[in-house]
Amino acid sequence: MAQRPEVYACNQCGNVVEVLRGGAGNLACCDQAMQAVAENTVDASKEKHVPAIARAGSDVTVTIGTVPHPMGEEHFIEWVEIEQGDAITRRYLKPGAIPQATFEVGKNPVTARAYCNLHGLWKARID
Repeated sequence: MAQRPEVYACNQCGNVVEVLRGGAGNLACCDQAMQAVAENTVDASKEKHVPAIARAGSDVTVTIGTVPHPMGEEHFIEWVEIEQGDAITRRYLKPGAIPQATFEVGKNPVTARAYCNLHGLWKARID
């Protein structure tokens, strides 16, 4: 059973979905079960994926990796989102863009997630 805000991907066509409301059924695409995408929190490769969160007043800036993530046509961060309480705000990125997004959030704890088209979902938190 899928739960909010889990992310699922189709291994056949590449569709990616985020659950808005969980239900009893199974998610499927291309006549096969979709796979839950794990939220990674530790980098093990030379490319950096874990969101780096910097707070400045009521804003947070999320930069993907302590070394900026590649943003080429074949390998890039598709989106960055923050979760604060029951609110999620997302910014979509394109190849060639800076792997970064700024959000107005106040001073409460924030969870940031980023999705790499090749290496999946990455997560970090700041209090």
